Amino acid sequence: MTVIRTALLGVAAEAALAVPGVTGLHPRLSRRLAAVAAPTLTDARPYHTPPEAAVRAERAPDGSGWRIEVRCILAPDRRALDVAQNVHDRVGAAVISHLAALDAVERVTVEVTVTRIATRHDEA
Repeated sequence: MTVIRTALLGVAAEAALAVPGVTGLHPRLSRRLAAVAAPTLTDARPYHTPPEAAVRAERAPDGSGWRIEVRCILAPDRRALDVAQNVHDRVGAAVISHLAALDAVERVTVEVTVTRIATRHDEA
């Protein structure tokens, strides 16, 4: 199950980043602290966290499927509600498609959290 969970993190992150209006993904605090505490030697950028760090994938408490949470940073020139809905739909479709390819079709619940709206300065 850990292999599937890890794959779902990447699939969800990739799908979210492909949505117009998403400028990045915002990792949870625990993942940012872990990156600071244990930076990798191969990465020249300090405190780098992968996009997957902004995604949480876990089994639903009742075992009925997967719960996916994606934390997004949005562009300032887009309606947050529209972008969040698009992220929700695309991540859900990508995860379901990935699970179907593994013959592991299950219910998927997606939650999108907008952590901030990027400023024009952030985009430069």
